[in-house]
Amino acid sequence: MAATIEYIETKGLKVPVIIESDKRLPLVTMQFTFTNSGSITDTTKAGLAKLSAKVLGEGTKTLGSSAFADALEAKAIHISASAGTETFIVEVGSLKEEFDTGLQYFEKLLKDPNFTQEALSNVKTITLGSLSRKENDYDYVASNELKALLFKGSVLANPSSGTVESVKSIELSDVQNFIKTNLVSSKLIVLLGGDIDIEDAKAKIKKIIDAMAKGESSEVLNYEVSKTSEESVLKKETEQAYIYFGSPYNISDNSDDYYKVRVATFILGAGGFGSRLMEEIRVKRGLAYSAYANISVSKSSSYFSGYLQTKLESLSEAQNTVNDVIKAFVKEGVTEEELEQSKKFLLGSEPLRVETMSQKLHRTFMEYYKGKELGYSAKELEMIEKLKLKDLNEFISQHTEILDLSYAIVTK
Repeated sequence: MAATIEYIETKGLKVPVIIESDKRLPLVTMQFTFTNSGSITDTTKAGLAKLSAKVLGEGTKTLGSSAFADALEAKAIHISASAGTETFIVEVGSLKEEFDTGLQYFEKLLKDPNFTQEALSNVKTITLGSLSRKENDYDYVASNELKALLFKGSVLANPSSGTVESVKSIELSDVQNFIKTNLVSSKLIVLLGGDIDIEDAKAKIKKIIDAMAKGESSEVLNYEVSKTSEESVLKKETEQAYIYFGSPYNISDNSDDYYKVRVATFILGAGGFGSRLMEEIRVKRGLAYSAYANISVSKSSSYFSGYLQTKLESLSEAQNTVNDVIKAFVKEGVTEEELEQSKKFLLGSEPLRVETMSQKLHRTFMEYYKGKELGYSAKELEMIEKLKLKDLNEFISQHTEILDLSYAIVTK
């Protein structure tokens, strides 16, 4: 069935409920998605949003982490929390017959999270261990350094998982304040999918929402990428060079031209073998095993980025090749053959992007979140299919800002 949107009225609010009904399997998924509540809110302590999500994963204070997990496992119920850049999501999934039980535990988690020093210490220990290991993951290091260059001075310059220092500084009161401020009904969008009785589910969900604090909603701030090209070289004990590059990309998250971005980016660097970067850097010159590029477009930012690894002695040649490929791409555009091949892949692979209910709900959520009508994704595919070479190349030539590349490099 096609996705629909309904509303639950509570405390003077109309909370959107996005519904994907699918009765082929007796499964139900529900997500409480809180907007402007992800790592973009970590303005004082980097990593707070993700750490708070992990604390919610420690169950309720009454039951504790182990007993809460055992109770869910006994009924094959899944409850999790996660933080993205702009959103915070708490999800429950179960068999249809156990959905009521799942909602009960979901409500208990929201009302009585395990805000104890023990739970926080467990999460911080695991997080700090992970961050310490990542100090030798030079892809991670270079990626974070690139974000620091592109978004210098803003919250987006910080690692979303935080740093060892910032995570150590997070107190229980920080987590409590984060949850109190962000898990509120004024920021809430509900996603509901699977084999469900919609009216019955809405009535039960309303009781959970009614018990929540109303709080205050807020708009996501947009952060511009630095227009000044910079280069940061980090010296490490490495056997190869890690090259990460990025630049501004002037397009909004709700642009009607986004389908052109998908096609252009696929041809330039997102398409693997056959993409311009892979062809020039790996196939023709043998400089790297792989080379990729992509465009990230959201409410908070819009930028072009890519990466590759190469031999230490090939660093300059690889970097110059990246510059040359992108310059030629903007100046000359793409060929008819490249356009047709990208269309075949993007249209043919679409069913793989929406195999699961969570994927379907996410797709529909993004349509709503970007201000598009439900079902817009299907229209976007039609536009890709009808895209003309002249229109695509004209679009590519307009985005000369991607030539203002900044580089973050890890080398010996």
